[in-house]
This record gives sequence, C-alpha cells and structure tokens, in this order.
Amino acid sequence: MTTDLSAGTVPPLYREVFDVCSHNGEPVHRDVYQCLLSQCNLNTTQLKVIWDLAGPSQGLITRTNLYKTLALVAWAQQGKTLSEKLFETASGKEYPTPSIGDLTPVKNLVLKLNLKANPAVLGLTYTEITQLDTISVELVPEKKGLFLKYSEYLVASRRFNSKVTRRYNDFLALQELLLSRFPYRLVPRLPPKKIVSDAHFLESRRRGLHRWLTLVCRHPTICHDALVAFFLTDHGPDIQHRIRDIFRRAPDEFMTSDLAATAKNLLPADHGEIASSREQIRSLVQVIGKLKLLAENAVERQNSYARDSEDFAAQLKILSASSIGQVFGSQWGSMQKGFTAISRELYSLSNKSQQNANVEQITVCERLALLLDVLISHKDLCERLEKGLAHDHQQALSKMLSLKKRKIQGVIRGTDTESVEQLEAKMLTQENIISNIELRSDFSLYCVHMETQLVYAYLETLSSILNSLVSLRIRSHSELADIWKQVQPTVQEYLPIDYGVVNGKA
Repeated sequence: MTTDLSAGTVPPLYREVFDVCSHNGEPVHRDVYQCLLSQCNLNTTQLKVIWDLAGPSQGLITRTNLYKTLALVAWAQQGKTLSEKLFETASGKEYPTPSIGDLTPVKNLVLKLNLKANPAVLGLTYTEITQLDTISVELVPEKKGLFLKYSEYLVASRRFNSKVTRRYNDFLALQELLLSRFPYRLVPRLPPKKIVSDAHFLESRRRGLHRWLTLVCRHPTICHDALVAFFLTDHGPDIQHRIRDIFRRAPDEFMTSDLAATAKNLLPADHGEIASSREQIRSLVQVIGKLKLLAENAVERQNSYARDSEDFAAQLKILSASSIGQVFGSQWGSMQKGFTAISRELYSLSNKSQQNANVEQITVCERLALLLDVLISHKDLCERLEKGLAHDHQQALSKMLSLKKRKIQGVIRGTDTESVEQLEAKMLTQENIISNIELRSDFSLYCVHMETQLVYAYLETLSSILNSLVSLRIRSHSELADIWKQVQPTVQEYLPIDYGVVNGKA
C-alpha cells in the first residue's frame, strides 16, 4: 500500500496504542499486531482486508502500518467498505478513532516477547511491571467455625477479571507450591498467622496478603504459571487441599525451562557482580526497613494527634455545658459559646488528621513495605541457595571422592574385577548427578541475576514514594493550618485575654 498519512490528522489514541504495542519505540511484533486486532470486534473477512491494505509484505509492523490499521478498523466499525480511497477522502480531516477493547493482553504479550528476546536482561521498568496485573484483597466479615472464628478474603485480579474467596491457609498452600515450583525465584514471606486476633491485626495481615499476592502476580516469570491462574480463578471448595493435589507433582522451573542447559552463557562475565549485588541488597534491607519504621511512626503520630484533638474537643464540649457561670460571672456565658465553636473545629481537625494519616499509610508506608518485602525475598533466596543447592553440590563431590578413593584402594589390593566395575558404575551415576547439580547451579545463578534486576526495578519506586511523602506533608500541614486559622477569630471574639476579672469582680 502506497498511501501515506499526510492527508489527514492523526488522533492522540493512535500514538497511545503504538506506545502500548511497541517496546521503546521499536516496530511492532506480528503476534502483538494480531493480538491487537483480536480486541477490535471485527470478523475474519474484515481483518483480512485490513491486513492486505495496511500490513507489511514482510517483517515487523511500523508506526505507519499501525496507524493505517487503526484508521481502517474505525472505518470498518462504522460499516464502511474498506479501500485505499478512504485515506484520500480524509484530506484535511482527523482520521477516525476506533473502539478497542481491553489492551491488557497486548501489554502482557509485549512484555513476554521482550523477555524471550533478551533472556539475560529484564528490560522492564516498574511501570511496566505494574501492568502485569492489579490485585485487591479485601477482608470479608468473620465467620464462625466449629470452634473458632476464621477470616476470609475477597481476592480480585484485573488480568483474569476474576473474584474469588480465599482463606489464609489457601495463601499458605500457594506459597509452599511456589517455593517448590520456583525455588530460584523471589517468593515473598507471608504475614504471620495468629489464632487469637483483633481488628488491628486482621487489617495488618490483609495489607500483608495484598502485598504478597501483588508481588507474585507481577513477577515476570511466576505470573504466567498455571498455579497462579488456578489460585486466582478457581471457585471450587477446599482450595488449599485441591491445589496441593493438582500441583504437588509439578516439576520445578529448572526441569521445564528452555534455558536450563545454556544458563551459564547468560551469566555476567564478572561473577563477582552477583555477590556484590547481594551485599548491596542486604544493606538496603536495613535502610528501607528503617525508613518504613520512621514512616509508620509518623503516621502513628498523626493518628495520635487526631485522637488528642478529638479528646480536646470533647473536654471543651463538657465545659460548654457546665453551669459554673452562675458563680463565675457573666463572662462565662461568652466563653462557653467559644468552647462550643472551638470544639466543632477541633472535631474537624481530628477528622482531617485521621484522613491524612490513612492516605499516608497507603501511599507511603505500604509502598515502602512492598519494597522491603522484595528486598527481604532476595535475601531469603540467596540464603536458600546457600543452604540447599551449595550443600547438595558439596555432598555429591564428597561422595565422588569417596568412590574414587575406594576404587584406587581396590586396584592396589587386587579386588576382583566385578567389584571395580560396580564402583565405576556408581562413579558414572555420581558424575551425572554432579553434572546435573552444576547445571542447576548455573541456572540458579542466572535466576538470581534476573531477580536482582527485578529488585532494582522496584527500587525506582523510591523516587515516587518520597515525592508523595513531601506532597502529602505539605498538603496536610496546609489543611491543618487552615483549620487553626478558622479557630483564631472565634478565640479572639469569645475568649478575650482579661486578667482583671477574678471570681466575677473587676
């Protein structure tokens, strides 16, 4: 097709769709292009005509190809007959805007293809990671079991457009299976379980479960596993036992990955880079943990200020109803009016301070907690590898040395040929085990390398968190100052300073 797009004006939506379909402004992959067309609610015949008119003869889809496609989709949705003449008649006008469905599948496919094309580079920003899914976890009213009450959570996923009810033990079952399926990936810690719990603990655990599931569902590798999809979409009963029965025999990632045999080639040339990154992240655990604690203390001070303001208002309310004026004198009545007016403003001050504390809890504290969860997960991953894989490797090497020693001793002592052959067979088996462990070791280091990049992507949020903190503090102080300014005229009117009045006498 030779028609260009200079005759008309390109709508902003065209650029937005290209940004979604393209990775860093590169041409659009054919699979992404087809995925986009599937969201346009057109029949096969119309899609074929659009491809013939706008699609490239070969290779990737350029920006111009995509813009022409969007214009043709819009015309097809309007019921027009598709042809090149439509572009000619659009001279001096804005090209039509198509109606496109949910672009989430397109975004996820772009991310998946990018990871596949560059397996040693994460290549994702934090914003792109958040596009993988949006999770909500809400506490439903407590239900009574046979002996104890138990809590349920309504779990929703934007990616699957699903809502399911889950209990804490369901999350626990999922975590156990994820650690088995993805032993070399970031699997966060679950918030603790407690038999006797109050409202504060339940809300704290709800927030922890929300962070946990968000990290799982936004993990570039884990989120695509059938295990996660089952947890987010299955409506059957007794999920914790059924999910274990279905997935407990699933092989781990090493056994199913296409990169298992070549992971060594994907490692950084300087292996010290992995160790250095580990130490940096371990130190960040302490720093971010301290920042989180300080932020939570600041929120608690706002909550305390709200409670104190409410108590102050309540005491002024009591004074406003006191009959002490019969003894004190006529000025007491004026003061009581002031107490009433000030108490109203202080109640407003309390509510505003509480609202600001809630916003800061979500916008600052929870995001710092999410970042801390990621950092601790990386720390736990490195410790798991040290305790598990490194130990297995050392044990296998020790066994091989023992077999070789026994073989040498057998040859020297003239042990029969059959015994020596048996030892050689055992040694061959052990060599295969060691080879497998070495491949696993390379694959685990590759995974750690990728997970480290994921941690660094999450560190981008620090900039946004601190910006939010500053903005919230400025707004909070401004709003509280405005309320105090409203109190000042009332104080000056009803509570004048006059030390000459004592017991009602001048």
